[in-house]
Amino acid sequence: MANKVEICGVDTAKLPLYKEAEMTEMLHRIKAGDEATRDKFIKGNLRLVLSVIQRFANRGENPDDLFQVGCIGLIKALDNFDMSHGVKFSTYAVPMIIGEVRRYLRDNNSIRVSRSLRDLAYKSLQARENLSRELQREPSVSEIAAAMGVGREEVVTALESIQEPVSLYEPVFHDDGDAIYVMDQVSDSRNTDTRWIENISLSEAMDKLSPRERHILNIRFFEGKTQMEVAREIGISQAQVSRLEKNALSAMRKELS
Repeated sequence: MANKVEICGVDTAKLPLYKEAEMTEMLHRIKAGDEATRDKFIKGNLRLVLSVIQRFANRGENPDDLFQVGCIGLIKALDNFDMSHGVKFSTYAVPMIIGEVRRYLRDNNSIRVSRSLRDLAYKSLQARENLSRELQREPSVSEIAAAMGVGREEVVTALESIQEPVSLYEPVFHDDGDAIYVMDQVSDSRNTDTRWIENISLSEAMDKLSPRERHILNIRFFEGKTQMEVAREIGISQAQVSRLEKNALSAMRKELS
């Protein structure tokens, strides 16, 4: 009992696990109308639902609710599965279960979008589901847009508008060790520790220059003016500007090396 885990009254430790050959045989019987085998098959794939809803564990939703919604996706996948395409049932079912859970999360999302955009999004999802059933794979955005007779950008905008927010602390990978979270994959190439240290070093090197040299470098490289423009601004020749600039850069290189 210590290892017993229940969800919606189901003891997950006692869920059956069938081999691929057994699953195929059961699917043939289900397609022939065997309701008892259908119930047995669904129970044998509840582990698939559990594995999917674990991806949404950090959304603050009740696990029992997510499990029930995932089961609806599993049943839809079974009803629409076409064995003639030679695709494993789990390969087809997982996107269906994920889609059903995401639809539930969207409907319970506190972020609101316009009715017209939401309607377009739902039509896009319906088209995607129909194409998935027809193609036995996930359709591309272009295929969804073509089926609906709208622009690809419209479909992308609509689908993005109803995406639920993702927590920075949601795990994206776990391999019997420390999990890798979304925040670990987010980087800022402009504000790294290395860039910060480089800016400090550059500032310190410029402080060693004369006021005139600092002024020339500032208006040359930070304001983007030409040597002729600098020469006119400070009242010296372009050759003098060039010489002062070269000396200042040489001194900074020595300071930074």
